[in-house]
Amino acid sequence: MTKEDELFNKGIIAFNNRQYYDAHEFWEDLWLNYKLEDAKFVQGLIQLAVSYFHFFNKNLNGARSMMKKCLTKFESYQRVRGVDVISLKRLEKISSVNVGKQAGGIAFWKTEN
Repeated sequence: MTKEDELFNKGIIAFNNRQYYDAHEFWEDLWLNYKLEDAKFVQGLIQLAVSYFHFFNKNLNGARSMMKKCLTKFESYQRVRGVDVISLKRLEKISSVNVGKQAGGIAFWKTEN
């Protein structure tokens, strides 16, 4: 496994464990330090993690703002790094910019390596 894959997977694990700040850090390290073909997708994941971090710290305006930004970053992707982005965008937890009472975390799953 490459360092790039390791950072991506650590971000997924952190996010699924509701460690949103840590997920953001792993993905930001990936985004800043590697030349990525899917840089916009990774940037969207960073914004998604920050959105959830804001939400659970009761910063709803920050959460909504980051959620809107991440959704635009995901627009050009269908499946990347084993993540079904279309299904991800359809999840009520992310597709609702209202990041409301239902927000509790999105469990990512990878369908391929």
